[in-house]
Amino acid sequence: MDKFVITGGKRLVGEIEISGAKNAAVAIIPAAILSDGVCRIENVPNISDITAIIRIIQDMGAVIRTINKTTIEIDPRPIRTHVASAELARHIRGSYYLLGALLGRCSHAVVAMPGGCDFGVRPIDQHLKGFAALGCTYSIENGMVDVQAEQLKGTSIYMDNVSVGATINIMLAAVKAKGVTVIENAAKEPHIVDLANFLNSMGADVRGAGTDMIKIVGVEHLHGTEYSVIPDQIEAGTYMVAAAATKGDLLIKNVIPKHLESITAKLIEMGVTVQELDDAVRVTCDCRPNRCNVKTMPHPGFPTDMQPQIAVLLSIAKGTSIINESIWDNRFRYVEELRRMGAQFSVDGKIAVVEGVDHLDATPIKATDLRAGAAMVIAALCAHGVTDVEEIQHIERGYEDMEGKLSAVGADIQRVHVPDHKKESKVG
Repeated sequence: MDKFVITGGKRLVGEIEISGAKNAAVAIIPAAILSDGVCRIENVPNISDITAIIRIIQDMGAVIRTINKTTIEIDPRPIRTHVASAELARHIRGSYYLLGALLGRCSHAVVAMPGGCDFGVRPIDQHLKGFAALGCTYSIENGMVDVQAEQLKGTSIYMDNVSVGATINIMLAAVKAKGVTVIENAAKEPHIVDLANFLNSMGADVRGAGTDMIKIVGVEHLHGTEYSVIPDQIEAGTYMVAAAATKGDLLIKNVIPKHLESITAKLIEMGVTVQELDDAVRVTCDCRPNRCNVKTMPHPGFPTDMQPQIAVLLSIAKGTSIINESIWDNRFRYVEELRRMGAQFSVDGKIAVVEGVDHLDATPIKATDLRAGAAMVIAALCAHGVTDVEEIQHIERGYEDMEGKLSAVGADIQRVHVPDHKKESKVG
C-alpha cells in the first residue's frame, strides 16, 4: 500500500498533458473483441482499470501486444470462450461491457456483476432490458450474469432513464445483430461518441451517437482498425480545479475544450479565468473563488465524476454553495474527510450545503473512491501543512502518473510506501 504525502500551499504553474479517456478506453477495449482482425488502439491511459480489462480479455485468449506506453494491439481471433473470469471482472465496473461485446461476438456471455467504486447500487436492469429486446434470455446466479440468444435481432429500445453503461452495452450487442436497432433516450457522453466512432472504423453502421437517439444497422463482420482514444475530460477537469484551488496558472494540453464546457462555465462563475485554445485550456486564478450552486446531470450537464473535485473548491469559496447530486446515492462519503480538514459541510441525502472557509488544514485523510481520491489530493494541495492521502489505489484506477504530473508543475507531492504491518494495525 502506498500513500501521497503532500505539502500544501504551492501554486501549480506550468503545463500538464492529459491522457486518454478512461471511460472511453474501458468500452473500446472490450469492443475490440467484436472484430475479425487486429485492432491497434492509441492514446490508451496507463491506469489500473485498463490493466484490469486487458488482463480479462487476455485470460479469455486474446493476444495483446504493447507497442509503446500509450499504444496496444489486440488480436481477438484466438478467443474461444464466452465466459469472463469472475475473479478479475469483479474489480472494475467496465467489465460489464464484456456482456455486450461477447453477445455480439458469440451470442452468449457470462460475466460477473460489476465492481468499481462503492458509492451506490449499480443496477443493470436497463442493460438486461435492452438485451431482452434484442432477443436474449438471461439469468443471474451467484453474482454471475448469463445472457444468451439464438439470434440477436434489431429492435427499438426506449431507455427508462439515461444510462451510459446500458447505452454502451446495447450498442456493443447490436452492431452485429440482424436488422436495425434504435436506442431512444440514449446517453450522450463524449465516450459514447468515441465508442461509436471506433465501431464505425471497424465497419459498423452506428449513427446519432451524441444525441438521444442512436440508430444501429447490424453488419455481419467487423474488421481490424487503428484508432486513437479521445482525451480524458474528467482528468482535465480535475487539474482545472486544482489550478483554481492553488491560485495557480496551468496550461492543460491535449483536451477537447467543448467536452469541458460545463466545468469551464462553473469555474468562470466562481471567478476563475479560463482561456480556451484549439486543443488546450489555460486556467488562472489569483483570488479566493466565489460561491456557486452545482447540480450534476447527464451530459452535457455538469458531470457527476467532477462533483467531489468542485466540492473542494466550494469548501474554500466565499459564501454558501449548494451541491445537488442527481446521479448517484452515497457520493458524499468523502465529505467526512474534508470536515477533518476544517471544511463546513451539511449533507441531507443527495444535497450538500457548503459554507466556505478561509482555508483547509492538513490532516491524514483517505481516498474513499476514484474521484473522491482526486478531490483529496486537491484538498491537500491547497491546505496549510503536510497531508497524508491514503488508499491511493483508488486514484490510480483513473489517473495516470498523478504525482509525476503534479510534481512537474510545482506541487510538493511524494509517494510513500506504507508497510503492511501498519495497515494491519489500523484495521485491527
